Amino acid sequence: MIDEGRRGRAASRAALPPGFRSKLLEGLTPSEMAAILAAAKQRRISPNQVLLPEGDSANHLFLLVTGVAASYKATPEGSQLFLRWISPGDAFGLATLLQVQQPYVVTIQAQREGSLFVWEQASACALASQIPRLRENANTMVGEFVARLADALAARASQTAEQRLARVLVESARHIGRAGREGSELRLTNEQLAQMADVSLFTASRQLNEWQRQGILAKSRGKILLRASKRLGSLLSGD
Repeated sequence: MIDEGRRGRAASRAALPPGFRSKLLEGLTPSEMAAILAAAKQRRISPNQVLLPEGDSANHLFLLVTGVAASYKATPEGSQLFLRWISPGDAFGLATLLQVQQPYVVTIQAQREGSLFVWEQASACALASQIPRLRENANTMVGEFVARLADALAARASQTAEQRLARVLVESARHIGRAGREGSELRLTNEQLAQMADVSLFTASRQLNEWQRQGILAKSRGKILLRASKRLGSLLSGD
């Protein structure tokens, strides 16, 4: 007969990729992990699919397993302010655990094909009540999200257009870049980078052309090959 711990470990291995890590699941026992994953539905996601729309009632908790997504915040002018990349292991929709009619405060949109786990609010809240460590992890992640949001907004206010564009490129290379012999390849257009960095298309195009002249990157249609991310990083550190 398989004991509870072995059964929990087997269920976890079957449901999660090898080496998968998430702060939402930190410190859980094998049986707790098995119970949490058993209550979830696993869904495939496709590029540009809106996973979580800002303003909708928070009634689902999500955990990204594979793929990449982006987090946006609507502005009063009607545009979208890019906040950060969502990577495997990141959870979102944490307001679901508040057990009140709380709206989602950002939009999450998939950038690549992938998969995620989804918990309905009733299941998520029941699990959080039964497993205190799960609620503690969720509360920690909420605090980290608020801190990151504050940092992002502060950077928008204090950084130059050049620094904001450099920041977007460096962070994008880290999360969605495909590493090669010559650097990190990003499938991003000038228009997307301009929106993400909150600069005009003219400013983004001019700065990218200058960095291409300096050998920091190379542009082609819909792609950017980032060859010297450390040089861009130095713009953010003030070196």
